[in-house]
Amino acid sequence: MNIHWYLKHFRDLTTIELYQILQLRNEVFIVEQHCPFQDLDNKDLVSFHFMGFDTETQKIVAYTRLIAPGISYEEASIGRVVTSPLARGGGFGKSLMIKSIEMMEKIFAGSPIRIGAQLYLKQFYESFGFQQVSEIYLEDDIEHIEMLRIE
Repeated sequence: MNIHWYLKHFRDLTTIELYQILQLRNEVFIVEQHCPFQDLDNKDLVSFHFMGFDTETQKIVAYTRLIAPGISYEEASIGRVVTSPLARGGGFGKSLMIKSIEMMEKIFAGSPIRIGAQLYLKQFYESFGFQQVSEIYLEDDIEHIEMLRIE
């Protein structure tokens, strides 16, 4: 799989890119995780969208939403972290997070990064310097924790 990484603000997305982002988020968060929730929360409109595009299938297979401070949290945040089932096992999730953090440092320089992480991914996010800063809470019937990365 050959992945091309790129970043766009919502206003610069094409309709095809937006469709593929929403399709991927729906496939994983709603269908695969059996979690009906309101994915469209208006934060997309004011966010940057970091995408991994598979040049062979012409599909977005990895994605994060990069959010400015003051929208989800006081700090900047990374959300909607997702990789397609077709892209799993190839290290793309790690690449996605490394590159997303790099983008955050360029766009929102100096801001800590806060995330709402599914509890089972705690160690994954700790490997990128995130630390748990909240108790476990339920979001859409899935255990989550808030995590913070200061650097």
